Amino acid sequence: MPPQIIKLLKREDVAEGTMSFYFEKPEGFQFKPGQYLDCTLTNPPETDAEGNIRSFSLAAAPVEPHIMITTRMRDTAFKRVLKKMPIGSPLSVEGPMGSFTMHNNAARTAIFIAGGIGITPFRSMIVNATRTKLATRIVLFYSNRRPEDAAFLDELHKLESENKNFQLIGVMTEMQKSKRAWSGETTLIDKALLARHISDLHGPIYYVAGPPAMVNGMKTTLANAGINEDDIRAEDFAGY
Repeated sequence: MPPQIIKLLKREDVAEGTMSFYFEKPEGFQFKPGQYLDCTLTNPPETDAEGNIRSFSLAAAPVEPHIMITTRMRDTAFKRVLKKMPIGSPLSVEGPMGSFTMHNNAARTAIFIAGGIGITPFRSMIVNATRTKLATRIVLFYSNRRPEDAAFLDELHKLESENKNFQLIGVMTEMQKSKRAWSGETTLIDKALLARHISDLHGPIYYVAGPPAMVNGMKTTLANAGINEDDIRAEDFAGY
């Protein structure tokens, strides 16, 4: 599909240092939950060595009326321009692309393992599954340092209450640095943690998204737990 121009509708903070950007959805624009876009700034007022193009997962679901991307706000020219550009500003996008999408066999549970901003494709999948009443059981392990860092955390709790097939396992690894209360898991995601919440580790399909080190570590953890490589799908978010 050739590049398309989409216009910024609004932006909002969704966690400390993390923002969502909402854009108009072109007529006929279709995608699968879990896919991504290549986004190019048009005539930016500044640039740097990292350039004017970034790849972002589509954080909104296909059933929602807008395109949404969500990102950690590092101090780069791209992020500074994105944060300050006026409502109505254009963004050039190519896509959708990617095969990090849900399996079709509803009899097999989907285990989502998200580290930090890796939540974005899963948010699309979970909202879509909830709205379309997908029969597939979904269990999300969502790891952050603190609740303050966890984008969409409140929304995910709400989706859990709405969708009997969805379970959220929040994991906060540095609660000593948090000002919020937390009664959930506080250890790293390892075989023991997975086994506490999954009765049969070898039945589901596993999806892992997050920073490269986290993704590689989880792939090793799953392999050491005897999970078939064909049942592990991964996508890393480098330099977000």
